Amino acid sequence: MSEQTRAAEPQAVDVDRIAREIGIPPCPAILGSLSAEMRQKEPDTRKLAALIGTDVALSAALLKFVNSPFYGLRTKATNAHQALSIIGLRAGANLVTGLVLRQAFPAGSGPLMQRFWDDSGRMAAAAMAAARRLKGIDLDEAHTFALFRDCGMPVMIKKFPDYAKIYDSLGRTPGAQVTVAEEMRHRYSHARVGYALARGWMLPEPFCRAILFHHDYEKVAAGHRDVEPANRKLVAFGLLMEQVAAFRAGEGLCPDWEPGEKFVLETFGITPDEIIVLAQEAEPELD
Repeated sequence: MSEQTRAAEPQAVDVDRIAREIGIPPCPAILGSLSAEMRQKEPDTRKLAALIGTDVALSAALLKFVNSPFYGLRTKATNAHQALSIIGLRAGANLVTGLVLRQAFPAGSGPLMQRFWDDSGRMAAAAMAAARRLKGIDLDEAHTFALFRDCGMPVMIKKFPDYAKIYDSLGRTPGAQVTVAEEMRHRYSHARVGYALARGWMLPEPFCRAILFHHDYEKVAAGHRDVEPANRKLVAFGLLMEQVAAFRAGEGLCPDWEPGEKFVLETFGITPDEIIVLAQEAEPELD
């Protein structure tokens, strides 16, 4: 048995246990079919569009986003096939995955879930504003990561009636401290739960590991062996979008900025002043 296989086995067991004990929803059938088609040598756009078309709400959400100012289309898409043809299969698959996440945890299921999606929407807007101006970051992957980085939270909101006590501390407490509080109170952190959900929903392992270690900036920056193969750029981008969102809201430095600032600046080759510009130049319609 290879060393890599041995290292992966405990993670797989942990994912299965978390899914059982905390109630992570299984991979939706449409994502399984979408993933299978995307693995084909030549994915069929019409087949993918037909899959999406079986879900009216999902089709409507896809069209709404593709026709939004984010893409700035002159001619609006009127069906899923047109939407996929315009933005591309990979971008479409990323977008559908994010939309399915919202369906799995509807905002109308409670006030705290509504707060989470309101906050998530602001974070996604900040992510799009930043990703458009950065080099070396894929726009659609960045948007998907903005939606999935904290995907463990809606699971915990649904599972634990008192999760609001932890959620209320987010704006003033560093993420590493939040995960410790979660582990002490609920035995799981949103980072571990989010990793289990993303892995169960067949997202790429570097993407999933970026979710798992999105508060471990020093480990990721140092290239620690146990964080591999986390997507370093996505981890750095997650903190950057958090800081851009804080600036856009008229706030100061976010709680995680101090320990992660050097990592973000070096990863993207930018300065603190440029981050302020990112926030100031962001198009209002992205909100």
